[in-house]
Amino acid sequence: MALHNQDFPQLESVERIEQGFEAHGYVCSRKIATAVFLAFQLRKPVLVEGPPGVGKTELAKTIAVLLDTPLIRLQCYEGLDEAKALYEWKYGKQLLYTQVLKEKLGDLLKGADGLAESVERLHLFGDIFYSEEFLEPRPLLKAMQQEKGAILLIDEVDKSDYEFESLLLEILSEYQVSIPEIGTVKATTSPMVFLTSNNTRDISDALKRRCLHLYIPFPSVELEERIIQTRVPNVQEQLRHQLVAFVHSLRQLDLKKAPAISETIDWARSLLLLHADELDEEIVRSTLNVLLKYEDDIEATDSALRSLLVGEDTSQPGH
Repeated sequence: MALHNQDFPQLESVERIEQGFEAHGYVCSRKIATAVFLAFQLRKPVLVEGPPGVGKTELAKTIAVLLDTPLIRLQCYEGLDEAKALYEWKYGKQLLYTQVLKEKLGDLLKGADGLAESVERLHLFGDIFYSEEFLEPRPLLKAMQQEKGAILLIDEVDKSDYEFESLLLEILSEYQVSIPEIGTVKATTSPMVFLTSNNTRDISDALKRRCLHLYIPFPSVELEERIIQTRVPNVQEQLRHQLVAFVHSLRQLDLKKAPAISETIDWARSLLLLHADELDEEIVRSTLNVLLKYEDDIEATDSALRSLLVGEDTSQPGH
């Protein structure tokens, strides 16, 4: 069974998705809303790529809130394997049952006719150790076990190894997984799956073929202003224009880390707390550490601050 039914009218059209997202504080482009709509209808995972801080992870979180559906997150890293991502056996519980078996061995084998029958009885008992009762589901399997479906977020898949990508292929194709001791486990209800990547390495063609592709760049001036207006509504219009234009001018510089949307939001909140009505050199210089996370970036920006502030006046929406 798939997560595609009349229980989710929030995803019945691109327009409803845009409205639902904005109501939960996530202002998205038509491109993002369309990708979500198609993923829902086609029952396809979405590979979301783009620079850090553009809202890739927040996209999956917002959908979970919008649908009131569990969000199950797998954070990827180098060396991630199936024991951490898919399942492992409850070895402690198996050990406990082994002790019970030893204590009951005499009763179990009582009346057995010869070695062959004794071994057969032990074999029947041993199969219990590899049943679902002893299985510890990890995020991938847990998402498939949710009766009413789930949002599965496989975050920063580019940080994992190619071997882990191979593990994902069966899951993302058929929403099932093969467990040697048990057999094939199919999803109770197919989850909506979102994989994120910061483009630190290329994702394999095999994995890309199984997914819809969505690239989220840094937003336009107009879109980022809408985001700030939604997330920090008390910021006055003039200051909102100025701060967004300034952030966009920073992103044009050769920085180690360009300011993310989340940092623009934090900066807007900081300016609000400092009762700023407009940008000037003093207020910007004293709050640059909210936007920039490397001292080299702060120093480079500080030396060009005056020209950046002059230039931001020409970066109003529509220019």
